Parts: sequence; structure tokens; C-alpha cells
Amino acid sequence: MIDDFRFGRITVIGDLLLDQYVSGSVSRISPEAPVPVLLNDGIRRVPGGAANVAVNAAALGVEVRLIGLVGHDEAAEQLKNALDEWPSVHQEGIISSPGWTTITKTRVVSGLQQIVRIDVEKVVPLNEDVRQRLIQAAKKAIEDTDVVVCSDYAKGVLDDAVLKAVIAAGREKGIPVLVDPKRRTLEAYAGATLVTPNRLEAEQATGQSARTDAEVLTVAKALSGQFGGDVLITRSEDGMTLWRRDGTYQHVAARKSEVFDVSGAGDTVVATVASVLSAGEDLETAVVIATAAASLSVGKLGTATVSKEELSRELGQEIPENGALVTVQEATRIAENWRRHGARVVFTNGCFDLVHPGHISLLQAAARHGDKLIVALNTDRSVAALKGASRPIQKEEARATVIGALRAVDLVILFDEETPLEAIRAIKPDVLVKGSDYTEDQVVGGDFVKSCGGRVALVDLVNGQSTTRLIQNMDKTGYA
Repeated sequence: MIDDFRFGRITVIGDLLLDQYVSGSVSRISPEAPVPVLLNDGIRRVPGGAANVAVNAAALGVEVRLIGLVGHDEAAEQLKNALDEWPSVHQEGIISSPGWTTITKTRVVSGLQQIVRIDVEKVVPLNEDVRQRLIQAAKKAIEDTDVVVCSDYAKGVLDDAVLKAVIAAGREKGIPVLVDPKRRTLEAYAGATLVTPNRLEAEQATGQSARTDAEVLTVAKALSGQFGGDVLITRSEDGMTLWRRDGTYQHVAARKSEVFDVSGAGDTVVATVASVLSAGEDLETAVVIATAAASLSVGKLGTATVSKEELSRELGQEIPENGALVTVQEATRIAENWRRHGARVVFTNGCFDLVHPGHISLLQAAARHGDKLIVALNTDRSVAALKGASRPIQKEEARATVIGALRAVDLVILFDEETPLEAIRAIKPDVLVKGSDYTEDQVVGGDFVKSCGGRVALVDLVNGQSTTRLIQNMDKTGYA
């Protein structure tokens, strides 16, 4: 799963916030006024806004360069202290200005209930010196990055000039530029690769409803027309919709879960998409993984991160196939879904007539090369053509049942041809496994798999184990 992703570097630029949570219990109403009395038991401070995007990416194992603006105040120090807990978030690009107030959101919470939120902010236009410092810091970071994220909370850091310079720098390097927007319309993000509005933001920017799938596609197309890129609309309990400039689209359903708090869920989405793209995966895969991350994020109280371990476990639970016998066409669809969830697909093949310890060892070793294992079995006709008219001993349905029952096996398919090349071309596995009695150049389909970015793996065999030898022993002992 995503544990094996080789994440790159991302640059996050935008509005830095400090999120504070004052927690306690409420058991009475104040005698001074009809308001609850909170018995305070602590305060928690976490990075918010663009800083939350950064730590969400860091939680997945990504190296992040964070660019933003803070004031000369206590909140700035508290924010930096909170960021210190994430060593892979580099703070050199955080600029301090005496004319700026570090934006703080303080939420008073009892149990799972938010009682009140107190905001401290003073939004003023950037002066030219600060603007240029932000632009230069961003350009320097982008020189050594794989994905750029603009986290716009409409607090003033991403003004028109900064946005234009950052997007231009990303485009010049040829890397994706993602924007989590807060503008009323999206024209200021012209040149960005992807913009990720939520449903309300999408509706406000177009003046159109985005409730049904069809409406969302219409709105996404209109949004793309405003800035020229792809659009990912987050739809709360309805999941997400990705609309691409070529007219293709993808609806991804949300996992049903109890929602505690949507604070920062959009940060989790854009951080996860950027992280997956930095690992060289495609946008469709990034969206599926981000949907799973969002479902975990909203199940936590307050601004929160999702760890790589949590996300990997969640993705695994969403693809539970367990050894079923399916057609090649169905296996192709399932394998594509597995890959969208970050899984590496392994493929091996054989007759597997009378299953013996050598078979078990081969399949267990094959499974260790990835996350999901597909086993292709020769049909009865194909086995007979290879082994002679007396074979197979067990019919294909029985062989498929036995192989599919093994813990290491996730799917079973049948192929009637002399080799499984057609199935390999359809499924496009990430890893093709054969026994060490082959050489890599002898493995059917190996060149194709490698041309698609995959690899061939040869695993050790158990000496003295074969179906032919079992049959010979049965003949000798009279059990044949």
C-alpha cells in the first residue's frame, strides 16, 4: 500500500494559522448570565491553515517546505513550537513581520461539542517588501520540489502578485500546482493544475447548484473555465468528484463514518493529493487515497492529521477481495481499483494441479512482493495440452477453489491460451513472479510488465516438490 510509496518534496505556501482548543467539562450554568461554565482542563495548540496542510503531508512521510507570514507576537512562537514537532516541515520560509498579526482560532470544547470559537486576526494588505520576500522564498523552495500547494484562507498572504509568481514558478519547472481556494471566483488561480473547492465554494463561485452528480459536473466544467485547470470538488458525505480538462471525470464515494469535526478536512485532502502526486502516482489514484484520508480526518475532533499507518489500514479495508474466481475482465477492473488505493498488484501463474508445499512456498513468496496477489490458472484444456491427456488430476473449478482459499491469494483467474500473456497485458501487474528455475528473460510477459514500469521477481523453489513426483509416488504405492 502507501507504505511503499517513495514520496518526494512539496512546497506549501499560504495563510498560517494557530488553532487552539480549550477543553473541559460543563456541568452548570453561570449565575451571572445564561451561559455554560467550562471547568478548564487544558489547552492544545496545533498548526492550522497552510501549516495544517504541511503537517498533514509530513504525517504521510513527505518533506515539506512551508512558506507563510507571522507577526512578532506570542502566537507566532506558539505556532513555530507546534511545527517543531514535525522535523520534516522546514520553517525557513516563514517570514516574520511586525506589521502582521499571527492569526489564531481558539475553540472552546466540552466533550465533542464546540461551544464557541474566538478568532484573533488583523488582515492588512501586504507591503511590497514582505510580498517580495514571500515570492523569493517560494521560488527558492520550488527549485527543489515536486509539487506546489497554495493554501488560500483569504487572509492576505496569497494576493494576486504572490499567486501569479508562485504559479508561474511551478509551471516553469513543469510540476503540479494545487490550490485550495477561498476566492469568490477562481480567475486569480489561472495557470494552476488543480483547484480543490468544497461544494459550497463551488456553488458560490458559479452561482449554480452542485447537489447531484450531473450538477457537480456542470459546475466543475464552469469552474475550470474560470482558471483553465482540473477541478476536484469535495462533497462532504457524497465523496469527491474529479473533473479533468479533457472531459473525463471520476466520482469517488465517501466511506460512511461518524463525523465529529470537519475542521481542516480540506487541508487533509489537498495535502494527501499533493503527497501522492509527489510519489509519481496519477491524479485519479491521489483522489481515491485522499477520499479515504478525509473520512479519517472528519472522524477526529478538531484540526488533526492522518498518519500513513492509519491511511494504509483504511485503504486495505476498502479492497477486501479474498480469493474469488473471476474473469480476466473483472480482474482487470479490480486490479485498477486496487492500484487507485495505492496497492501493488502481483501476478503469477501455473497449473497448480495437486497443491504441495512447493506451491505454497511460491505463492507466499509472491505475495510478499506486493499488496494483492492474482493467480492465473491454466484451464483443463491448457493443462492437457502442456502435460498430456492424463492431466489435470483436478478440474479447474476445484483447483481454483483450493488456490483461492489460501491466505496469500486475493484473486484467481483462468487462462486457456498456451501462456498468460493476454491476461498480463489486460491486468498490467506491478510485479510478475515466477520460480527461480526461470531466468528473467524467459518469463512470459516480463518485457511488457517492465515497459509499464513494473518488475519481474524470481523466487526460490522448494527442492523435490512437484505434482509429477506426487503422481509417480501414487503410482508406486498403488494409490493412483
